[in-house]
Amino acid sequence: MKSEDFELFATLVKQRSGLVLTPDKAYLLESRLFPVARKHNIKSLEDMAQIVRARREEVLMVDITEAMTTNESFFFRDQKPFALFQRTILPYLIDKRANRKHIRIWSAAASSGQEAYSLAMICSEAATKLQGWKVDIIGTDLSKEMIARAKTGTYSQFEVQRGLPVTHLVKYFQQISGDKWQIKDNIRQMVQFREGNLLSDFGIEGPIDVVFCRNVLIYFDLPTKTRVLGLIADIMQKDGFLLLGGAETVLGVSDRFKIVSGEHGLYVDVNNNYP
Repeated sequence: MKSEDFELFATLVKQRSGLVLTPDKAYLLESRLFPVARKHNIKSLEDMAQIVRARREEVLMVDITEAMTTNESFFFRDQKPFALFQRTILPYLIDKRANRKHIRIWSAAASSGQEAYSLAMICSEAATKLQGWKVDIIGTDLSKEMIARAKTGTYSQFEVQRGLPVTHLVKYFQQISGDKWQIKDNIRQMVQFREGNLLSDFGIEGPIDVVFCRNVLIYFDLPTKTRVLGLIADIMQKDGFLLLGGAETVLGVSDRFKIVSGEHGLYVDVNNNYP
C-alpha cells in the first residue's frame, strides 16, 4: 500500500472513530480493507483510495471505519468489573437512589452486546432488591452492524462458552437452532441499543449513574482520551461510577476523575468523597 493511501485511510478512521493507526499497522489495514473493496466491487485499495479522495461516498467511508474498529467482546469479560458492579456499585446505588428508584447504566462501545447483557443478568439476579425500580441499561456503538446484531441477542455456541457461567446459560438463554443461542425476552427487554460515537454524538443523554467504557481509550491518542473523558464526566452523576479497562487510566489524562482506592479500574468524580 502506498504511504499516501495509508495516511488517507488512517486519517479517515481517526476522524470518525478516534482509532490511531501507526505505519506498523499497515498490514492490519490492508487485511481488513480488502473485504470492503470486494463488497463495493473495487479492484484494489489504491482504487478505493482514489474514490474516497474524489467522491467521499458516505456508505464506503462508514464501511472502512467499521472494518477497522475492534469488535471483540464476550460475556462477563475480565470478571472483576462485573463483580465490582454486583457487590459494591449496585448496593450503593440501591441505597443512594432509594427515593427515586431509578438507575441508568451505560455500556459504551458495546459491540455485539455481551457487556450490556451481562449487566442485565446481574440486575436480574438482584430482582428482589430492585422490585419497583426502573433500571435503564443502554448500549451504544458506532457500528450499525454490531448494534443490529446486539438487538437480536443471538450468539453462537463458542460465544456463550466465553465467560458465561453454565447456570446463566440455562437460566437466561434458549437454544434456537444448531449452535445458536438467544437471550430470553425478559433480559433483552432490559437493554436498549443505539448507535453512538464517542467522538461526537454519544447516542445517550445524562445523567448516568454507571459508565462502562472499557478497552476503548487504549486506541485513542492523548487529546482524544482527555476530550472523551471530559464529555463522560459531563453526563455522569456526580456520585456515579466510571469503569475503564485494565490497561486504561485517567492519570495524566483527565483531572475530572480519581481512582477508588484499592479498586483498580474504578473511578469517581474528583470531588466525590466515596466511599
